[in-house]
Formats: sequence, structure tokens, C-alpha cells
Amino acid sequence: MGGQQSRRTSSNENPSLASQASPYPAQRSAVVPNARNTYPGHRAGATAQSLNSAPINNNNPPAARLPTAGQFAHSAPASTTTTTTQQTAATSRSQPSTGTNTIVRGTPPDPSGNRAQPAATPSDVTTRPGAYQVTRTTTGPAIVYRVSIPNGVAPGSEFHVHAGDRRVRVRCPPTSRPGQSLQITLPPAPQTQQTILKIAPLTAAPEVEAGGGAVSMTPEVRRVNQQAEENGGSAQSFLVDIPPNVYPGMTFTVNVAGQRFMVTCPPNAGPNMKIRIVPPTVREEPQAAPKTQVFEVAVPAGVSPGQPFTLVANGQRVLVTCPPNVSPGQKIRFQLPVSQVVGNIQLSYESNVGWRRIIRVTDMKFQWVRLENKEDEPENGGVDVAGMETFDFGHSAYVRKLTFLEGNDARMRSGRVSLIPAKEAVVDSRLVVRNRTLLSYADIAEQQGKGLEEKTAWLQNICLQLTSAWEDGHIKIAVRRKYLLLDSVDCVMSLGRDDLRKRWRIEFLGEPAIDAGGVSREWFQLVTEQVFDPAFGLFVSSVNNQMAMSINPASGISCPDDHLVYFRFLGRVIGRALFDRQLIKGHMVRSLYKHLLGWPITFDDIKDQDEEYYQSLKKLTKMDDISIMCLDFTVTEESMGVRYEVELVEGGALKEVTKDNLQEYLEANLCYRMLERTKPQLTELLLGFFDIIPEPALTVLDANELELILCGLPEIDLEDWKTHTNYSGIFETKGGSHQVVRWFWEVVRDNFDQEMKARLLQFVTGTSGVPPRGFSVLQGIDGNIKKFTIHGVDRKVYQLPRAHTCFNRIDLPDYYSKDELLENLKKAVTMSGFGFGLE
Repeated sequence: MGGQQSRRTSSNENPSLASQASPYPAQRSAVVPNARNTYPGHRAGATAQSLNSAPINNNNPPAARLPTAGQFAHSAPASTTTTTTQQTAATSRSQPSTGTNTIVRGTPPDPSGNRAQPAATPSDVTTRPGAYQVTRTTTGPAIVYRVSIPNGVAPGSEFHVHAGDRRVRVRCPPTSRPGQSLQITLPPAPQTQQTILKIAPLTAAPEVEAGGGAVSMTPEVRRVNQQAEENGGSAQSFLVDIPPNVYPGMTFTVNVAGQRFMVTCPPNAGPNMKIRIVPPTVREEPQAAPKTQVFEVAVPAGVSPGQPFTLVANGQRVLVTCPPNVSPGQKIRFQLPVSQVVGNIQLSYESNVGWRRIIRVTDMKFQWVRLENKEDEPENGGVDVAGMETFDFGHSAYVRKLTFLEGNDARMRSGRVSLIPAKEAVVDSRLVVRNRTLLSYADIAEQQGKGLEEKTAWLQNICLQLTSAWEDGHIKIAVRRKYLLLDSVDCVMSLGRDDLRKRWRIEFLGEPAIDAGGVSREWFQLVTEQVFDPAFGLFVSSVNNQMAMSINPASGISCPDDHLVYFRFLGRVIGRALFDRQLIKGHMVRSLYKHLLGWPITFDDIKDQDEEYYQSLKKLTKMDDISIMCLDFTVTEESMGVRYEVELVEGGALKEVTKDNLQEYLEANLCYRMLERTKPQLTELLLGFFDIIPEPALTVLDANELELILCGLPEIDLEDWKTHTNYSGIFETKGGSHQVVRWFWEVVRDNFDQEMKARLLQFVTGTSGVPPRGFSVLQGIDGNIKKFTIHGVDRKVYQLPRAHTCFNRIDLPDYYSKDELLENLKKAVTMSGFGFGLE
């Protein structure tokens, strides 16, 4: 592909070897400045880790002893650091530690075998690309100086002197006079140390074949993950430093994740080395017994024991399970914590019908339920039990489930993604970080009904609380503009999850600009623009909407060595953009935003991406005899001009589609199109995103709001929009002069702010993006120009406006008044974020 920057594998690398889990440069082959012959999944000279786990007794910890943790022990390769003090800035130099020979990128290897030495520079001046961990310490003895009191200084007054490289202020003692000497004592000068970080490899899940930049999971890590799964949780490991003077068999304490643990130094480790520990399950913040409020309700008609139903308690809709031996009409009591009862706030993620996320009384977690479409008193407490239990082409929904696994490197988790029925998907309504509760259900309930700007400010405040203090160190990302994407991938993929939440400083090498915000904004725009570029091969334009990008199933052909690395990188960049309130340059199809949020996926999401494929599936549901279609459980794909078949289920090529298994066939198609087709890429995208963003914080957003936050509110030229709008239906004759059409444009101009205009554009076209050349080149499903169209319909047909995103068309009823049009248009636009039909 023209202009594509690629990664190439060195012939002497062993792709089966896993990189050691230490954020320092490992030995690798020399490379020239404008190309790389290694890639993140495969590092020269890397060795597999070994596991030396001490026995852990989580149930009966020893009295007066700290929790212990299992260790992955390994030696720390040489690290390249630059240390600067304010006293010795002029003479500071790079001081690599002794150990494995390291060849610095861009410098030729020394025939003598000595390590290449970068030129001596101050620590705030970076000469080669990479991610640098920057720390500032004030250790060492106090420094004593003798200074002379200048002429004209009276006792008690202050004067300035230079002590080394520092300018200090001194107060003249009462008994001293000009010309006399004083002895002053200064604290040690702050020392700034930069450590360049090495790239962390991706780790494939146990059942997944290595490739695309991901290496196989080591047996030791597999055992850790298997043990965690058997215990009903997920493993989490940390890299810690062994203190000086600690040798094998000796114990020391570490603080990780807000807890203190006791660690035994493994036999093959020693002072100043790094080991990987797997601590016991993190204990949540202890809470006092909450005050509760008792509610008494009658079990609705049609509800059986053990069956869930919904009700409104103090203005909130909650999910209650009918107790055993209770029949409809009987009264039951339940309690809600007073802190969770927020008056007049209803967690309404959907209209009064369809799929809706509500709170579950038993554990205060969010769960998806489907509500009935009945105007009268609903049975089953409003829950459409049959609609959740049985398959329905129009109503069935599925939610992605992301399971985290430990990777070979502690900084880079692995994981697996699957689709589960929406009714089984739950998410925490509480976020606890370092034993501190950052948000609860009450906070989420309070924010859910607010506007986009208020939600964004609230989310930003959560992210600020997750950000490490500047004093704890920051990350400097140094990149070359000419090789922006390659350098950026190396930098971001060198960071651990803690580093991803530290403060970043972006630097373009050779440019004097200081990152006060503008450099970061430019970096986010440039790197995402390159990744989303269809010419790069990772993403392709949606069949229905050329402005919305979907994952390219054949991305492995474009970037065979490391295409998965780019998706993990992009997930981290998108997460960091949301974390920092930066904007990215690329709109994605709505299903990807739903996957990020954990929202239900339906067949309508196939329709949004490929109308023709959706209609072909829908026709099958209306056929009496499916056998005449001669279908089996396979789909045909095409790549590089070669057509091949993919089995939807095991043995699918030999399994004929019949009326009896049509449901299974349709579900298999949905899972394939929405997940399996791009499962490796989507898994890495999600893992990268959640390396930074905690999922409970996202529960206040819908898919449209997430797109607007990430991509920004578009600059919409209303006159250009009106000029390039077509009219059809009952508006075709009069066009823009029709009274209802005039009301429509008046509402958009006078009553809709920038956010609502963007939401209207999302509602009709499927994305908030405006083509660079304006509405005159708005494209439709076939790639041809499909201008924005207002189609007039009789008000008796529809109560609310309807959208056809494939054709950029809105069906607008001929309302009686402008106020009626405003009310219904606003309702339709705001509910469009849920991606479900308005019933």
C-alpha cells in the first residue's frame, strides 16, 4: 500500500520466546533510524519467564503478618537512564547500568562489544524517540555554602545569592553587616531521572493461536489464570522492585493497589531487580451498614416465583425477583439503601418499552431487561419475560462480555470476548480504586438525566481522581514527526496500566514547542487520522456510511506481523483521549461504540452497516420452506480476489438450514457479523480501552454521546444543510415552502443547540461526521451521493419521526403545530442513542 509504514520481523528473532516483564530495554539487534526490523510481539534476546510461587493461605493468614504474594522472578536488563541535578546540569550524562549489552536504536554496534553510549544531554532534552518514565527525587545530604552579605543590605532584610546552579533568597541576621560571611545550608537539589521504557508484548489467550504481534501464553501464566478462574475471579499482577540488601529467601514489604503485602525474595532474584507478584484478591473498602428504606409492593399479575419484575420505587425503576411461595396479588417487602434512593431520578436508558438498563436490588448492579409494549397495566411488572427468553428477530439482543487475563508481561493484559444474551449482562454500579469509592449508583443516577456537557465534566472529574500526581512521576513521549505512527506505537505500547493514568507530555523531536496542551491535541489528531485511514488497511468505510469506519476483517493481510498491536494501541489512544478530553480524528460504526459501552447488539446493528445483508436475513424469517434456499451454516468471504467459506458453527458446511434451526442460524450470523468476523482485532481494541477507562464510569453515556465526546461537536453550516436537502412524500410538491418543512428548519435553527444538531445528524445519517466538502457530497449505502432527505408522511402513520440511515432520510409526520413537531422530533432524536426501534 502506498505510503504505509510497516513493521518487519528480523530473520534471527525467535517468535516463540516471550519477553521478560520488566519496563526496561531488552537486548535487541541494531536498527537503522528509518525502519524497524522488530515488532512488539517478538523481541530479540527475550526469554520466557519462570514462576516461583510461594504457598498462599488466603483463608487463614498468619496473625500479625502481612498478606503474601506469589512471584514471577526475573533479572532486570540494562536500563538507560539520564539523571540531572540542578547543581550538575552542565555535566550530567547518561549512565547506563551494568548488565546485558544494549544497542541503542539509531546507533551502530560497537565492535568491541561495549554498549553504545548516547551523547551527554540534560534530562529535559531528549535525542531519541521513546517513552520515558520521568521521576524527581530529593535524596542525599544537605549542602553547605558560604556567602558574603552584599553592600547596602541591612539586618533583617533579604538578598539573593547563587548557590551552585540555584538562586536562593537569604535573610540577613540581626547581628550581621555587609561584607561579612554567612554559612547557609540548602536541602539536596532535586534530581530528575529519565528511564526509557521497552515495548511490552501482546499475549494471546490460551485458546487463541499466536500471531499478529501476540505471542503464546507461557505455561506459568496459564496456570495463574486457570487458578484465578477456578476461584471465580481474575488474576492481577504487579511489577515491584526488590530493595537493596534483600537476597533470596529474605522477606520485604511492598505497597500495591492501596494495599501492603509481604513478599519473599525468590531464589533467582536479588537486590534492585524486578519481580512480578500476584497478590491475593483485593479487599473492597469496608462499609458501615447503610441506612435503608422499606418498600411494600404487590406482586403483579403473571409473575411466578423466582421470576424478575420491575417497579418504580421512589422515582426509580428497580428489578425485583419474586420470592418462593408468593403468588400474584400478594405483598412483599424489600429494602433499598437510603444513599441509593435519589428522588425523581429514573435510570431511563430507553423509552418505556424495549431493552433497558436498570438496577438490581439484590446486589445493586446494572442489568439489561426488556420491557413490554403495553399501554394498559402491564403483566409481569412490565418485564417482557417471553421476549427475553425466546428468540425474536426484531427484539433479541446480545452484549459483549470481556474477561481479563494476565499476560506474559504484567503491563499488557490478555483477555477474551464473547457475546452473551443481554439479560445475562451485568456491570458494577460502584467504582472502588485503592480502597476508595470514587462513584456509586447514586452518583450515576444523579448524572444520567443531565446534558452532555455536564456528563462530560463529571466523567472528567472521575478521570482526574484516577490521574497520578505529578510528584509521583510523569511520562514523556518523544516521537519523530516523519515516523509519527511507528514511534507513537512503540511509546504507548511500552506503558503499563499505571503509566497510562499518569500525566503525559508529548514532544516532537527537533521542535522547540512545549506541550501546554496544543502539542497533545495535534498528536491525538495525527495518529488517529493515520490509523483510521482506509489506505492503511486496519479500517474500512462502512457499506452504509462512508463517514463511519468499521474494522477490516482482513487487517492481517495489510499488517501481517503486528496488526493486533495497532488495535491495542488504538484502544489505548481512544481511552486516553476520553481520559484527557482530547478529540480523535475518525468516526466508527455505532456497534463499536456499543461494544465499548457494553450496550445490547441487535440485528438492527447489521442493518446500520449492511442493509442488503440485513434484508436477506429478514426474508428468511418470513419464508415457509427454508430448504429451497439450499443454505448451510457457512458464509462466503473474499480477500485479495480469493473467495473462501467460513463456518458459522463447527461442522457448519455439513449442516443444512431448516425451519427448526433457523433461530440458531440467524444468531450465528449475528455473532459472526458483530464479533467473530473481527474478534481478535476487537478484543485488542477493548483491552486497550479498558487499560485506562473503568467501565462503571461509562454507564451514564449512550453510543451517540460517546461519539460526540470522542469526535467533538461538528461545525454544521445550516444554510449548506438546507441547500442540499431533498424533499419527498407529501412534501415533494411544495418542498422547502411546505409549512411543516419551514417549522422543521426553524426548530433546528432556533431550538436546537450545537449538540442537538449533531444528534439530529446522527439520527438520520448514523454519524455526527460532516463530509469535508459539505452536505453536497453526503453518501448513501451504495457509495453514491444520497443527499439529506425529508420525507413527508401522514401523522396517522407515525407518531414520531423515523430515520433511514442507509438513505440519509427522515420520515417526518405532517404535525398540526410547530410545538408538536419540536416535542416529537426532540423525543425521537434523544432516544436514537439506544439503537432500538421506536415501538
